Amino acid sequence: MIEVMLVDDHKLIREGIKQLLEFNDDIKVVHECENGKECLSYLKDNSVDIVLLDINMPVMDGITTLGEIRNRKFSTKVLMLTVHNEVEYLVKATDIGCEGYILKDAGSEELKTAIYSIDRGENYIQPNLIAELNNYLIHKDSDLDKIRSLTKREMDVLKLVAMGEFNKNIASKLNISERTVKNHIFNIFKKIGVSDRTQAAVFAIKNDLISIK
Repeated sequence: MIEVMLVDDHKLIREGIKQLLEFNDDIKVVHECENGKECLSYLKDNSVDIVLLDINMPVMDGITTLGEIRNRKFSTKVLMLTVHNEVEYLVKATDIGCEGYILKDAGSEELKTAIYSIDRGENYIQPNLIAELNNYLIHKDSDLDKIRSLTKREMDVLKLVAMGEFNKNIASKLNISERTVKNHIFNIFKKIGVSDRTQAAVFAIKNDLISIK
């Protein structure tokens, strides 16, 4: 018997999924939660085989909850069940350590296939998301090569450019001349394949070189 916990803030969705899953005698929904905080509280004293985890929830969202499940080393496996088909969410969830990612518009058979696969120790990503994920990772690898081509000083300059600093301020902060700053920026733009400061800032933010609040 595969024991499952449903974590979703919509009761109707939980009820629908529960009916779908318990139509099979080998899957049982043992608990339901409305948010990540309730999920973590339950897992502190109880174990389940798989958590079906929504992303958008009040109090604590699914990505944060997944991170806490891994940080606290709960033994449960996690299947993200969400409306988000944006590849960034998929990448974030897989990086943190979910075993599966499936969209809420998937069919009931695909949901069961995902659960069975994860229970066997496999990972499962909804097939129509895999091509987009691969494309994203290829571009990420390309960006990584660009980042590695930058010298430490060029990286310092890029971060300050991305933070909106002007050349004069950059020169002052790094104790170099404005002319040297201009030369660094020319080399940076060439190496990362951008043509202006805005594109450079987008590159830095996208690759987590700086954090935005």
